[in-house]
Amino acid sequence: MCMTATARRVGRSLKHEVDVNGRHVIVTDEPESLGGTDEGPAPHELLAATLASCIATMIAIYAQNRDWDIGETAVTVNYDADSVPRHFAVDIHLPDDLTPDQRRRLQRVADTCPVRRALEADFTFQERILTSGPQSEAA
Repeated sequence: MCMTATARRVGRSLKHEVDVNGRHVIVTDEPESLGGTDEGPAPHELLAATLASCIATMIAIYAQNRDWDIGETAVTVNYDADSVPRHFAVDIHLPDDLTPDQRRRLQRVADTCPVRRALEADFTFQERILTSGPQSEAA
């Protein structure tokens, strides 16, 4: 499954509108201390947000399919971008009334989140510089 995100700069600012698969738009920006207007999360902040929402969604789907009432669960991800290797600390907040077996199963589900699997895998990059003029087609 291929996914596409296109970031377009808004004016001359550091704010960008990111089109995701032609269906959704996410706004990113930098904090004022870096010259932005802080109108959205900085791009690197989305990494923790993506992992937290993926884990939370996987847990909710699994519980929903089994008619487990997990209420308003929460997943908190702390991301240390300065550590080598990079470090994520994930806290999954579940209701007290789940059985130990339910908790174990939900932990296994969290471990299989597609974002986590992607972060654990090797990546390759293919980058090209394209211009907006006609010469880009000849290159």
